[in-house]
Amino acid sequence: MEITRTTLGIAVGIAGTLFLGYCVYFDQQRRKDPLFKKKLRERRQKAQQNASRSRTMGGPLPDMSDHEAMQRFFLQQIQLGEELLAAGDLEAGVEHLGQAVAVCGQTQQLLGVLQQTMPAPIFHLLLKKLPEVSERLRASMKASGKMLQEEDVE
Repeated sequence: MEITRTTLGIAVGIAGTLFLGYCVYFDQQRRKDPLFKKKLRERRQKAQQNASRSRTMGGPLPDMSDHEAMQRFFLQQIQLGEELLAAGDLEAGVEHLGQAVAVCGQTQQLLGVLQQTMPAPIFHLLLKKLPEVSERLRASMKASGKMLQEEDVE
């Protein structure tokens, strides 16, 4: 018995239709599940929290013993802070600049430069937020298991 192209096309069409029907049926069953919407909301909230946490922290924290990684993190935080301040998002911009100051080895010199280059109200907001940012950075590094020296975060 020879299988023609027409017979093969019909068989593939029927198989595709059955597969599509199978997908639609189980999607409907999934959506009817009373816990589906709850699970979906929880999953979305968790993803949103992870996204906001990574935006707040500027990505993964570097290893404090790796000088190059710390330097990249510092420069990234400075750049993000400047971009956010320029865009008008003062809170997030100050947050990133605070993280840069917190990991900087020469904190006083950096604060002096920032004081000269930033408007006074924003600089005061940075000074006010700096202890909170430093503590949060210290806590997140301890939680992630990264060793932290007292002189690394001031």
